[in-house]
Amino acid sequence: MTESATAEGPSAPAAAPAVEVEGLTFRYPGADRDSLRGVDLRLERGDFTAVVGGNGSGKTTLCKTFNGLVPTYWSGTFEGSVRVLGRDTRGETVAALSHLVGYVYQDFGNQLVRPTVRDEVSFAPVNFGLADHRERTEEALELCGIGHLAGRFTWQLSGGQQHLVALASVMSLRPGVVVVDEPVAELDPARADAVYEALADLNARTGTTVVVVEHHAEYVARYARSVVLMADGAPVWHLPTRQALERAEELERHGIPAPQVVRAVRALAPDSPAPLTVDEAVRALRPVAPEPEPPAVGGVPPAERPEAEPVAELSGVRHGYREVGGGWSPVLDGLDLVLRDGERVALVGGNGAGKSTLLRLLTGLKVPREGTVRVGGTDTRTVRPSALADRVCYLYQRPEQMFLKDSVAEDVAMFPRGRGREDTDALVATVLERVGLSDLADRDGRLLSGGQQRRATLAVGLAMRPSLLLLDEPTSSLDTASREAVIAMLDTLADTIRCTVVATHDMHLVAEWAERVLVLDGGRLVADTTPARLFVAEELMAAVGLVAPQVTRLGARLGMSPPPLSVDGLLARLAPVAAGTDEERREHA
Repeated sequence: MTESATAEGPSAPAAAPAVEVEGLTFRYPGADRDSLRGVDLRLERGDFTAVVGGNGSGKTTLCKTFNGLVPTYWSGTFEGSVRVLGRDTRGETVAALSHLVGYVYQDFGNQLVRPTVRDEVSFAPVNFGLADHRERTEEALELCGIGHLAGRFTWQLSGGQQHLVALASVMSLRPGVVVVDEPVAELDPARADAVYEALADLNARTGTTVVVVEHHAEYVARYARSVVLMADGAPVWHLPTRQALERAEELERHGIPAPQVVRAVRALAPDSPAPLTVDEAVRALRPVAPEPEPPAVGGVPPAERPEAEPVAELSGVRHGYREVGGGWSPVLDGLDLVLRDGERVALVGGNGAGKSTLLRLLTGLKVPREGTVRVGGTDTRTVRPSALADRVCYLYQRPEQMFLKDSVAEDVAMFPRGRGREDTDALVATVLERVGLSDLADRDGRLLSGGQQRRATLAVGLAMRPSLLLLDEPTSSLDTASREAVIAMLDTLADTIRCTVVATHDMHLVAEWAERVLVLDGGRLVADTTPARLFVAEELMAAVGLVAPQVTRLGARLGMSPPPLSVDGLLARLAPVAAGTDEERREHA
């Protein structure tokens, strides 16, 4: 039995709990071990619960038992019971359970079935014959901030916009339980906040029980009232959020390091309770903060860099698509850009800013409507994309699109073997070891967890040995341990890859890895700078929907200029003050 949440959440109602799991064990067909084993778990009505744990710990499989997909569609050996709002899922159809449990999947694109956004959001209430379907549709569109997209076709949307549509389509049914697998995956930070605010509002206003599968401890701290830690197919404990975050070392062992503000306060003010927000961390650290430093002034200066050899160049690039009605929808508008040898480039901006389109233009998979794209001096209009594959590799935003063979090893080997490399087997073994997937080499990549798929696609890219590596949201859906492994691998690529460009909403990745940041907004390049300079440009950050990492916001609130980009950077500047005498700390306070 796990420890149970008993505080900082709603009191247990007399009615049946939202979710009650007893003795649950499940094994997928052909698997050599149980994905879930002996699960006992109780989620009270009205709770906001975060399910955390490393990739492959069983989080998603557990949540799919709540709406009957396991074992109805994902069949296997199922023992024990799962009851939702008092009803045993084994005695209900998936259709019946959809009235009780709304589910937004990690591969959310597959649950969009209607042509336009409004059609999609209204589909479920119309299909169930609800008289107030129009009201529900408009409410859900407003909750998710996508009312302006109502008339757009879903296939025209960016990945982040599609995620919001999938969430709105679930919210339109107002189910008793809503499960969201990776709520902020592929969303820019401002929209990620909006999604969680919508979930929190739904939870508070209607009493809907919210369950999120999450790797971002910051969102867990800010919004969840209880936390379930999963490991090896079973809950380790189920605790109120603040108590869970006090177990920082245990969380870190399971691939979920505590939020940056928790790590900072534990190091500098260990007697203070674990902070759940930046505001709480500021209050805890104010006594050890130095005198405020003069703030940076001016706009966003460009990054300074040597004029290294160009790897790719874009000149006067305009690109977009024709809408079904015949209108023109621009995606990139008059883009001029040079990518140079040795650069680590982060490409950032809100959902729909044009990041993924820019990456596809660099591969030659698309050619611009106007302007020129050159890779290694070659105009992409003059050659087939396959001819550029030796120089540029693009890793898709949706990792499942990268798997064409029956095993991860075969997918990784496909390109070098097709190019006649004699050392292909040794190369495959090396890259799989580097991404930590040697034990899964014979597994079908399409059947791996989301985080495992991300690492497998990186292995595919490493095996191609390109001069220009393009990654679209490489850390999305990764637990923190896997995310840090990706950053470490990117750090070691300079010996084989001349330039790496990462399109990302992960500001921690930007802070810890990038040397140059390109900011897109409305298809235009609005800033070409460094992480430190970007994060202090508050007006620009707000305009393009970006939010600086917690530790950067904490440092700025404490008067540090420039603010730190990492917890280690913060500690290096504040630890000497914290280690001083009481009199010295009073002088600095």
